[in-house]
Amino acid sequence: MKDLTQGGETRTIIAFALPMLIGNVFQQFYNMVDSVVVGNFVGTTALAAVGTAFPVIFLMISLVMGLTMGTMVLVSQYFGAKDEARVRATVDTGYITLFWMGLVMSIVGVLTTDALLTLLKVPADVFSEASAYLRIIFTGLLAMFGYNAISAVLRGLGDSRTPLYLLMAASLLNIVLDLLFVVAFGWGVPGVAWATVISQGASFMGGLIWVNKKNRLVSLDVRHLVFDKQIFKHSLRIGLPSGIQQTMVSLGMMALTRIVNGHGTATIAAFSAASRLDSFASMPAMNLSQAISTFTGQNMGAGKTERVKRGHLSAVIIGGAISVAVGATVIIFGKPLMGMFTRDAEVMAIGARYLTIVGATYLLFSTMFINNGVMRGAGDAFIPMINTILALWVVRIPCAILFSVYLGMGADGIWWSVPAGWLMGATFSTWYYLGGRWKRKAVVKGPVTR
Repeated sequence: MKDLTQGGETRTIIAFALPMLIGNVFQQFYNMVDSVVVGNFVGTTALAAVGTAFPVIFLMISLVMGLTMGTMVLVSQYFGAKDEARVRATVDTGYITLFWMGLVMSIVGVLTTDALLTLLKVPADVFSEASAYLRIIFTGLLAMFGYNAISAVLRGLGDSRTPLYLLMAASLLNIVLDLLFVVAFGWGVPGVAWATVISQGASFMGGLIWVNKKNRLVSLDVRHLVFDKQIFKHSLRIGLPSGIQQTMVSLGMMALTRIVNGHGTATIAAFSAASRLDSFASMPAMNLSQAISTFTGQNMGAGKTERVKRGHLSAVIIGGAISVAVGATVIIFGKPLMGMFTRDAEVMAIGARYLTIVGATYLLFSTMFINNGVMRGAGDAFIPMINTILALWVVRIPCAILFSVYLGMGADGIWWSVPAGWLMGATFSTWYYLGGRWKRKAVVKGPVTR
């Protein structure tokens, strides 16, 4: 556990965000290894199958992950206020809620796989492999939810290192299993899916063992779990908008995937591979957003609003510097990076073009995410949801259709819609942050200090 209400803001945020960043690098690395393995050892169709399945998985877990965000914010605020009893009650309630929702989502996912892929207009040559991949992934959703629940609780307490160690172990295991199942056993796309499920299960079990042995405040004892209705309502108020926001993002990804699918297998494969690289590039901003959420939650619980503002400024500066550097890297080395996934010249060219267009505007993405992180940490989760709807559904999706279809820009039109959405999101979130209404949204009202 770490108290984020003390010490220099910049150093505190970096020290907390860095383990999360390293952990997510490992997570994205093993996700990327999935694509590298199938792209090189199975083929372009398999690469497209894995890529086109991802938005469906994201849709199924988004609402549940929103509740995880609600749990993390409440844990951080109660911990900042030194209220251990309510920290414990929040943890118990979060575990119970996520178990049942994870179970339901797993069953629903298995039953609706083909219907969802049909809705996405997945090409016939990709459909069967995408369906097999999804069904296997859905069977492991409980492990995924369990790991994320434990990680959210630990991060709310200021511990970002333990989730890092769990992710590192899971990532290495996933890489070994990918190579074993796909290269040695020849299982193809299902082998990649089973490697992911087994690795996630291992990280969940490792997390359970850790919290039960090392941290009495968040240990899991199914015999003594208590569901607190009031805390559940608070968690829902914070988490439901975040869940809806993520659901809207996932639906937007599905809509974009449907548009991309209309441009053929090469474009689908390029989008799949480039999106993996894009996920790497966006991680610093996303981790800074998570860090500033916990930082804001603890400091709002302690009544230190001015410290939150100083922390926000530090995060924006750090995120901006990293975004410029990462953007330059993917623009300059786009084609060689795409070469890790495929030797298909057409796929490499399309993917490199995506990275060039999107990479130039990572600064907008970083600003938007960090602003949203402050609002969530303060308990004002409704505004990030509205921001996402505006950026994605009012700007990005319509622009993707307008540019690619009506203006005849093809796949480039889809890629240009991404920075258009980020510009809206960064502008709106900055305007709202400067207005200051988020300062009055905390669940825990600590004594006002600097």
